[in-house]
Amino acid sequence: MTAYRDVPQPETKPGIASAEDGVVVLDGPNGLAVTMTAEAATGTGQSLIAAAQTAELQIGEKGETDA
Repeated sequence: MTAYRDVPQPETKPGIASAEDGVVVLDGPNGLAVTMTAEAATGTGQSLIAAAQTAELQIGEKGETDA
């Protein structure tokens, strides 16, 4: 039986992005660090925003069906 504590939970704190020596560094929780080119960071940022908007819509839809 899987205990709930074993199930990964979504992170609630945002990562922090910075530019260093011409690359973008994203620092996240628990020591997570990702280094990207400016182009990759731009694409990642756009993808994250689109996914966040979709997730917010899904939460809204779930709330409507629970009512």
